[in-house]
Amino acid sequence: MSIETLKSNKNNHKLNGFSIDDIGDDHLFTGLETPMKKDAFKLNDTEKKERIAILFEEIMDVMGLDLTDDSLKGTPQRVAKMYIDEIFSGLNPQNKPKIALFDNKYQYNQMLVEKNITFYSNCEHHFVPIIGKAHVAYISSGKVIGLSKLNRIVQYYAKRPQVQERLTNQIANELKNILETDDVAIIIDAKHLCVSSRGIKDDTSATVTSYYGGQFNTPEKIRELQNYLNN
Repeated sequence: MSIETLKSNKNNHKLNGFSIDDIGDDHLFTGLETPMKKDAFKLNDTEKKERIAILFEEIMDVMGLDLTDDSLKGTPQRVAKMYIDEIFSGLNPQNKPKIALFDNKYQYNQMLVEKNITFYSNCEHHFVPIIGKAHVAYISSGKVIGLSKLNRIVQYYAKRPQVQERLTNQIANELKNILETDDVAIIIDAKHLCVSSRGIKDDTSATVTSYYGGQFNTPEKIRELQNYLNN
């Protein structure tokens, strides 16, 4: 949306037919795919950083910050670099981790669990951090994946504006496609700073989401996995 359009809407705060007050704090889960424009990659990363720096400088100026101060004058460029190269790098499919599979030569046919994968994401409604741990489990269908690749898959999908439900399902679907099995389970336990640092300001709550596919989608297997994670 252009600056001109934003300015023309400033009196009633209407964006795409909704007002900011209409949207409120509801965490809408609009679909499995991260919402992206068709021309999302019309600009390359360097061009995006240049544009973001200009726009963020405008935001800082509107807030009344002195951009001539030594501490602040480089902030727009730092924010732009952070957005594109770091915390939102998962938006670019070129950054998707390369995955190699190996034969399950050990004939290990029970669940494999990689737990406590720390990740940092950002809430797509307020652009403030989501900090959490992901627990990933699968049962081999004949192939195994390097343990570090499980971490990389989690990080790739976390590094974009997110909703925790979508993040859970994106990780699960990616592993199902790579491993060619439905026997995948994902549990995410995370703290949302949009809840703890603003709004209700509840610093004690956390959000837990889960996906249980294939053999994991039974009461016995769910209980076994949860008991394992709690130990």
